[in-house]
Amino acid sequence: MQLPYVYRVTKYDPADRDEHGHYTGSEDTVSDHGEVEASYLQAVAAFAGDSGVDHLAVREPQVPSLAHFGVEPPVDGFGLDGLFPGGLTGFHDGAEVPLDIGLQLVRAMLREYGAWCRLEAEGAFAVHVGWDQYLYISSSRPCEEALAHTRELGLFPERLDASPYAFEAEEEEQVIQRPGDDDFWADLYWAVVTGQAGILEETYLEGASRWHHLTSDTIDPVRAGLAPRARLAVWPPLSTNIDAVLRALPADGLVEGVWQDDDGNIRSAIAEEDEFPELAARISRAHAAAFLSVYAGESVPLCTAVMPDNDGVLRARWRTEPTPGDRDWALRQPPG
Repeated sequence: MQLPYVYRVTKYDPADRDEHGHYTGSEDTVSDHGEVEASYLQAVAAFAGDSGVDHLAVREPQVPSLAHFGVEPPVDGFGLDGLFPGGLTGFHDGAEVPLDIGLQLVRAMLREYGAWCRLEAEGAFAVHVGWDQYLYISSSRPCEEALAHTRELGLFPERLDASPYAFEAEEEEQVIQRPGDDDFWADLYWAVVTGQAGILEETYLEGASRWHHLTSDTIDPVRAGLAPRARLAVWPPLSTNIDAVLRALPADGLVEGVWQDDDGNIRSAIAEEDEFPELAARISRAHAAAFLSVYAGESVPLCTAVMPDNDGVLRARWRTEPTPGDRDWALRQPPG
């Protein structure tokens, strides 16, 4: 839901913008880790207070996968250390945090430590950080006191129609998103016992995933250990013919290697061609393995799903890329 009052809050004086809106002044595009950064956080707190909000929900959280594009160097833990009791696993879609933790997440995003998310109180308030110290705040209220306080802090709030980083649902295909409900897990059990499926990819953050070995005995423990609102992709069993797998390693490009060690755990790594020898050495010692293309459309899972909340409602807004199996499932659903 688009909130009616949207503001871009920055340290950049609008008087220093050219006719195209580009900033031409002398302010740096990185956080000062000091007084200016503190002003940003005070502004967020003021808008939250004016909006009647003291808790926020994490939405669409992400961490860097292949590369870190921030101006500042990445840090261990992506700036999340100490913020969640469960560490990185506590940073998931829908996680509720008090405002003070939300402010620390905003600080981590301003410093470009790697973690990013939208922070929202449904129907009342939203905040997220863009590039170059651009802060976007939305509210159900005009927040006149917060606006005045933000100006007193030396920042510049500007009214917008919408944030360029507001969540937008994809419209390319109107395929129903399959939930990871009891019916999905019953179908998955059948696919495992008949040898069609063998591993499950759990994307618990955008940019971070875990792999699980599936047998008739492991399906229930795997399901119980998934992150809330995780995206799921089901893949065929790994091959135990390691020589054949290694022969399938491409000569160049990017590839994801997935392998099962002797301890039964599934591991994965995305490698460029100069890293292929190290990846091949790891896989040569594996019990079973496969190479998956990271290029769109070249490696397609059997089916996908997104985990619903405990009450069965699918509240996650992110979606999986529909596979032929997903389309077949969607066609079998009753209308409405």
